[in-house]
Amino acid sequence: IKEKIFLLKKYQAKSTIVSPRINNIDVFTIVSENQYAFVNYLKISSGAIIQAHSFEIKKKLNETDENLLLLSITEIRRRFKSTSKNIYCSHPIANFLPELIITVPKIGEKKKLINLSLKNAKQLLLNRKIVKTKTKKEKQLRVLTQLKKDLHLLSIPKHIECFDNSNTQGLNPVSACVVFKNALPSKKEYRHFNIKTVLGPNDFKSMEEVVFRRYSRLLKKGGGLPQLIIVDGGKGQVSATTNSLKKLNLLGKIAVIGIAKRLEEIYFPNDSVPLYLNKRSESLKLIQQLRNEAHRFSLIHHRNRRMTDSIKSSLDDIKGIGPKTIKLLITHFGSFKKVLEANKMELESLIGKDKTNKLLK
Repeated sequence: IKEKIFLLKKYQAKSTIVSPRINNIDVFTIVSENQYAFVNYLKISSGAIIQAHSFEIKKKLNETDENLLLLSITEIRRRFKSTSKNIYCSHPIANFLPELIITVPKIGEKKKLINLSLKNAKQLLLNRKIVKTKTKKEKQLRVLTQLKKDLHLLSIPKHIECFDNSNTQGLNPVSACVVFKNALPSKKEYRHFNIKTVLGPNDFKSMEEVVFRRYSRLLKKGGGLPQLIIVDGGKGQVSATTNSLKKLNLLGKIAVIGIAKRLEEIYFPNDSVPLYLNKRSESLKLIQQLRNEAHRFSLIHHRNRRMTDSIKSSLDDIKGIGPKTIKLLITHFGSFKKVLEANKMELESLIGKDKTNKLLK
């Protein structure tokens, strides 16, 4: 009996975290991020925690921590049938019942309780982030493993690059390379290319040029090579890509596929029969995401070049309108289109009567 009493006293001593005088108190704290808030509740009796509960709340538009805490207090006290008249909180909230005393401790043993409760709430936030990150990584690995299986690759393609060309009837030909690592875009590694050696609308030669330039540069710099190259197009684009890889002695070291837009066929080098992946498969969705991102990135660069050339060809040919005036016009109005839409008075106040007449003429 003596030993049992000793063990009980020892257990009680471990449970007591503050003064035993603090009795029948509810403690509520909250921490939050963009979309979620995490609330912790402690029930204190004789300086010991006799009840603890943490939970997560999905935030709605413009909800403050104070509002969420007020709702949580009402719900938790009802659920746990709390009759305590004293509540310690991490945030100041309005006293919603006259018989309650709500305080925000600043120092001492009461503040220790708030800190302990906040630590529990922060731990729940941390656990959620860990689970979210783990789930995300598991999904990425699953998709890449499935892609390896579907395309019969030798290794999991953790580093994938995709190329797309853009031009308008052979004018302003450009290309773009987008990079995905672990199934996610690595935007800092995206690259634009202006086609230098190809005249006219020749998509195959353009592809051959940019692939050669991309990987000859990576080989010189010692950059990491991808496990998979995707090109926007069919047999012709795939063949052009393999020609460049052959010149660089990379053929067989990097897998290459092409995706044709019409039926989303997947083409392999030296194989005229395409592969059709299930339209709902995660593998195809990843390939499409890469292709669409490359197309978007290429199109932006092509439009910028076309706009620049349009401005040059339209304004540079006007006698009496020099580079400084052109720069002044574009800077002031923002675009060539807005220069054309400007009225005579606006133009005269900016560049004078003589130049305005020449411009309008």
